[in-house]
Amino acid sequence: MILCVSCVLNVNASLTFSFRNIMGTGESLLKQLNHLRGSRTVILGIGNLLKGDDGVGPFVCQQLQHYKIGAEIIDAGTVPENYIQVIVKKAPDVLLVIDAIDFGAEAGAIEIFKPERLNSFAISTHTLSPRLFVDMLSRRIKVNVYFIGIQPAQTHLGQSMSGQVKEAAQQLSRILTDIFPPKEKLINQPRKPV
Repeated sequence: MILCVSCVLNVNASLTFSFRNIMGTGESLLKQLNHLRGSRTVILGIGNLLKGDDGVGPFVCQQLQHYKIGAEIIDAGTVPENYIQVIVKKAPDVLLVIDAIDFGAEAGAIEIFKPERLNSFAISTHTLSPRLFVDMLSRRIKVNVYFIGIQPAQTHLGQSMSGQVKEAAQQLSRILTDIFPPKEKLINQPRKPV
């Protein structure tokens, strides 16, 4: 079941790429994502910063924008469907969707899964379910989509992000910065004569 009344997905707990305990998972997470190095990638953060851990997607986007990583960053808030055309124009090889996802683990656990593992129904503040969002994109461009979910502790309006989720988001940001290092600027390159 995808429960998005507070923009939190709830998926089947028997998914692949499981990282149940945030401590010591950085190396495993890096191994799982390392094959994306050098790909044209868009990272899409989903969630509401006003609802505690639900804001983890936008929080990671803010972190990554600060690091100026070598991937396109989109903070979609609670309306990822508004960015379908933007993503299509960028024509990425890979779309990483970062969101608070309730998969029944300890708060701060990270899990990576393909969209086909999502159920096709949603009760959502999103106009489209995550599955329908991916289906709409896939009709327009060929793109590999991965959801990176962080298990929330709480998603109530007015609460701040929990320590476990914030720690997981910071760890994920460091890993993504390693995989997509900042694009080097050409500094002091001799100019060719015009």
